[in-house]
Parts: sequence; structure tokens; C-alpha cells
Amino acid sequence: MDLPCVQWQDHVVRKWSSLHLGMKKKFESLVDVDDIFKSVLSQTTQGDVDFMKSVSEGYSVKKDAEEAVKYRERGNSHFKAADYRTAALLYSQGVCFAPCCSEQLSVCYANRSAALYHLKHYQDCLDDIERALKAGYPSHLAHKLQDRRTMCLNQLSKKASEDEPSMYANRKARTTASNLGICPKVAIEYNLEKGRHLVAVERIAPGDVILTDRPYSFVLIPEMEEMKEKYARADMFGTQYLRCHQCLAKTLCSVPCEGCSYSRYCSARCQREAWEEHHSWECSLGADLMAMGVIAHLALRITLKAGLKTIQEARQLVTETHEEAKSNGLISSPCNPNTCSKEGDPFASHYGDSYMSVFHLLHHTSHQSTAVRFLYAVTAATLSMKLSQAAFFLASRNINNHSSANSRLPCGPKKEEGDAERSSEQWLLGSAILRHLLQLRCNAQAITVLQDAEMENSRVQSRQEIRIATAMFPFLSLLNHSCSPNTTLVFSTVTADAGCADGPADISQHLPEEQRETRGVSVTVRAAKVISLGQEVLHCYGPHSSRMAAEERQRLLQEQYYFLCQCEACSNPEKDGEATHPGVKGSPSEAELLCFKCKAVLKKNREGRFCCSLSSCGHQTTSAKVSTKLQEMRIVLEKAVDLMEKDRPAEALQLLKKIESHSELMLAQTHPLQGELADATARAYATMGEWNKAAPHLERSAVATCSQYGEDSIELGQQLFKLVQLHFNG
Repeated sequence: MDLPCVQWQDHVVRKWSSLHLGMKKKFESLVDVDDIFKSVLSQTTQGDVDFMKSVSEGYSVKKDAEEAVKYRERGNSHFKAADYRTAALLYSQGVCFAPCCSEQLSVCYANRSAALYHLKHYQDCLDDIERALKAGYPSHLAHKLQDRRTMCLNQLSKKASEDEPSMYANRKARTTASNLGICPKVAIEYNLEKGRHLVAVERIAPGDVILTDRPYSFVLIPEMEEMKEKYARADMFGTQYLRCHQCLAKTLCSVPCEGCSYSRYCSARCQREAWEEHHSWECSLGADLMAMGVIAHLALRITLKAGLKTIQEARQLVTETHEEAKSNGLISSPCNPNTCSKEGDPFASHYGDSYMSVFHLLHHTSHQSTAVRFLYAVTAATLSMKLSQAAFFLASRNINNHSSANSRLPCGPKKEEGDAERSSEQWLLGSAILRHLLQLRCNAQAITVLQDAEMENSRVQSRQEIRIATAMFPFLSLLNHSCSPNTTLVFSTVTADAGCADGPADISQHLPEEQRETRGVSVTVRAAKVISLGQEVLHCYGPHSSRMAAEERQRLLQEQYYFLCQCEACSNPEKDGEATHPGVKGSPSEAELLCFKCKAVLKKNREGRFCCSLSSCGHQTTSAKVSTKLQEMRIVLEKAVDLMEKDRPAEALQLLKKIESHSELMLAQTHPLQGELADATARAYATMGEWNKAAPHLERSAVATCSQYGEDSIELGQQLFKLVQLHFNG
């Protein structure tokens, strides 16, 4: 999970240690969210707020003219080298750091417009020209922008005449494509053992869409430094620089937040939507939220999006619904919004009602450790204090455009002094933040996309799945877990506003910014295999039988989701065909290691030695020797990959050919390392343009991938996609 930074965690540990024994025991006994928050809020001081501020200083998101100059100058260097894409991204960084209405801002916009023109993003170029002039671009240089504008209009006019017959048909198809919700082939059911879940009410064929959902809210994940280190590229841009923070669309020409240097968007429309929904409150807390981690940030964002009135309505609805259920005999004992059992599932009518669906998700407070509960409670309390001190709860600044009357809510502990309203609002939002923090530990969903893993000039692109955001999906949260799921998830971050996007130009590139339609991110759940009548619809929470051993999967699921998995893969690992070393690169496996002498399968005996399965051979070897040979091959593989990254494929191929004879002596075609070696060899041949020689090696790699991950895995799909590229290029 994305926990707060280490410094904050240590601070909370020290705070816990300073509590007297009676206070600790009282806190440990609390399971109600409101009681937990009230208890910790009384212990939260200005010292906690000050410490959060000191920690967040290392995550500065302020505007900085000097940083803007540095990025602009780096962009100029790449522009001169005709690397227009990198230049545009560096100019975008300059745009985000430049103070509002400054000369630096205008120059960065102007320079980016030049890069966009060379990339044939003509409408985006025009948008940047207008922004540069509006920001005060020097008058003695304005003629350059006017000339560029004329060239753009000429290109757009020429393009429009070519595309006119199909333009409107394509736009109509785009606007009617979305179909959110659950398909009629499944129904929502409820029982105490499984909670809310989906069950097929008729046969579902592989590939059928089961549900489509949009997140109630999400937070983009900052770049992963290990990616930069892996490719040793200073100009490799992280997710937060490449994607819109409101809809996750990829963009080369960010529209910045006017108040901070971090948040950026694909269009002025997304900028406005984000500001109205949450960023007007988050902007001044940007550094604090980065220090507190993605989960705390998302919990706050969900709360801000809902607003005071909606939160209070959700709390009131829980109370009223349970009173009604109690009077009807469905619930025999009193309960509150935070601890009650859901016998008969009284909230069934609110599955699709966005915040109501989110509010009613289980938070498993009683299962979460005291340390986690205290960490989340102190974090929520300190954030609520910072918001309160910033006067964000006063009538002049009402969350989600609620009226001042709606924001004055009679809830939480009362004060008879003049600050009763402010205290009540602080308590309400703080408790909601804590509730969502606890929920997200079990209900957060990673948004993943396929990203090219090779250098941009590679002739065959290898792709890998990366996590770009963490979200809360109301419908998707209904699905229970299986280590061998019968569904697959596909996330879409495509928008009609693709004019700035990296890749082929979209027809909406030729439309003014205000006319482009943003669709945002969504998830589509499809059947991966036949789902029979009455069978539960299941997806994987992370631990998958093709990538992880049963013992490790069950440990992780118990730690994060608080249940002992009893799916088919965990109950019958042999029947499920689970490998001895699923997903673990280079681990010795009985079924995939060959005898050095006769090439029969090696088997591991009780003493830990590998023995030939043919009694007539009788060859034996130690596990240490096998591991050493595997490690030697992996070192050679890594050297070969490094040579290809340095554009030296011929040298890489020589290394791979030397190791090939050794690998064939001891590795079956289905061994993961054999697959990696074959994949690297195919890449070397492809880089040199020898497509026919590359294809057989990639086919061998696909065999190993299928054996390791399964025939319906995304890993096999990626290998087959590369094979298609090879045959196309050949």
C-alpha cells in the first residue's frame, strides 16, 4: 500500500509511545470510525501540523521561475537536435514551473508551440500561440508567432478538406461508445460469508463484457525512480508529467495549475473540472499530500468530491435504513454507520449511486492492526486541522459548491462557543477521511496500462504493465477475489481530446480545445473463460496463481484483505496446474530442468539433489550447481540487454549465441529463463532488421511465456503482439 513517508510514520510511532497506558488500551478497544477519530483528534496538536509541514518541505510544488528557465534551456537543446517530443515535454515542465502571467511562461508556451508544429499537432500549436500572447509574449518577437499561426491554419485547412467526409461519423461513434454499468447476464447477490458479489444468471461466453465502470475518484501515482535508473535516462518522464491529472490522457502539452507546479491537465476543461471538484482545496496542500502518500491523498479527494452535504446524507441514510430494517425484523440489534452488520444487505438499492456505493464499502476496522488504525487516524486528524486552519470550511468556501446552509451540519461533538460550526465540519470531514483511508486498504484498485519498455527507436516494441493511478471503483468493488480468476480487466484512458497525445493524431486534433470531448478513464471487465449459470464472477486482487506460490498468496491476502483464500487454485494447487516457481525468474523447477547428459527431466529428491528421471542414466547434481549455472546465464542475458540499450545489437547477439548451447543442455523450452533468452535473441535480430531470423526465437519465447503465465495471460498477449509486429515488418 502507498503509506505516508517514513518520517511521518516514525513521528506517529513516537506519538503512540508517548501516550499513557490507559489511553493506549482505550484506543485499542475502539472499532467505531467516529470514536477512533474523536479519540485521536483530541490528542492531535499544532506540533503534528508543524511536523507535517516540515516533512512536506522536501516535496515542494511551488512555482519557480529559475526552474522554468532550466527546463526551457534543456528543451532548446533537444529542439536543436530535432528531438521535438522531448523538447515539448521539457517546455511543458517549464510551463508548469513558470509563475502565472510571467515572461517565462509566455516564452515556454511559444517554444512549445514550435515543437508541436514540427510534431504536426497544429491545433495544439495554435492553442499555445494564444496562451503565449495572453501571457505577455514580447511584442518584438510576436511576428514569429503570427507566422507560425498562419502555417498552422494552412495545414489545418488542407487536412480538413481531406478528412471532412469521415469526421462527423467518427465523432458520433465516440460519443455513443460509453455504456457504464453491469450487464443483464449477472446479478448482485449478498450473504454473510461473501458479502455483496456478482453471480451469472445465464451462461457468459469468453470475451463477453460483464461490467464497465468509472472510478468515483482516483489519484495519479508519481513516477517510479527505478525506471529512470534502469534506462539511465535523465529525460525519461514519469507518469505525472505525461498524463492529465484529471482524466489520465497522455499529453505533450500540459495546461498547468495556476497555483502549483505539480498538477497539470490535457485541456482547460480538465483544469476547470479538477479545480471545481477538488483541486481548489488540494492546491495549497500539494506538498503535504505527496508526503502523506497516494492512499491518504485519495481518501481526502473522495471526501472533497462528495462534500459535506452528501457525506451527512450518507450517514443519515445508514441510520434510517437500519432503523427500517430493524423494524422489519431484518436486524435484531442496534447498529451505527460504522460497525453494523449488513444482514439482508439493506443498502442493495445504492450500488450504483456513486458516493453511497463508496460509503457503504466495508472498512474492516476490527481486523486492521492498532498501528495502522493509529497511523491513519493521526493522518486524517492532522489533515483536517490543516484544512480547518486554512478556513476552507467557512461559508465563503464550501466544498463542492454546496450552499453555506448545507455546509453547516449538525453532527459530531458539539461546542456551545462561536466555533461550534467550524468544529463540527472539521469533525465530519476528518471522520470521513479516516473512513475512506480504512476502506482503501481493502478496496483500492490499481489502474494499469501497457507501456513501451524499449527505447523509442526500437523496431519491435516490448510492452510492460505499469500502475499509473490508484482508484475507487463502485461497481468493480463488488467482485470477489480468485487466484485463478474467470475475468480480465482492461483499463481505458483514451479520450477524444487526443491532439496532444503521443502517437497518431486524432481527428479531434483539428477541433478547438473547447469542442473536444473528454471521456476520462474507465475499466471494462470481460469473461476470460466460460462462466456458467450460478457461477460467481471473480477477479484477481493481485496475488495470481501463475505468478506466485499458494503459501505466499494466502499470506498477502490475509495481511491486506483479511481473508483466507479458498479459491480453486488455493484449494487444489495440483489440479490447477500451479508451477513450483510461478513467476520467479531463474528458479530451478523439476519439470523444466534437463539432465546434462541425456536431456531427460531432472527431479529433486528429499536430500535436495537433482536426479535424472531415467534410471538408466542415474546422473545427479546439486542444487547449488544448478543455481550457479542459471545465475551465469542470467548475467550474460543482462549484459546482452545492456548492449542493446546502447544500440549494439550485433555484440549482444554474439553473447546470446554463446550461451544458447548451454541453455539448451539444461533448460526445457518452457523454462522462464529460456523464454527470456529467446526473447532477447529475437529483439537483437529485429533491431538489425533480420525479421525472418527473429520470428522463430520469439515463437519459442511465447511457448515459455504460455507455460509460465497461462494461455489467457496478458504476458502471452504481449509476446504475440510483438510477433505480429515482426511478421508485419518482415
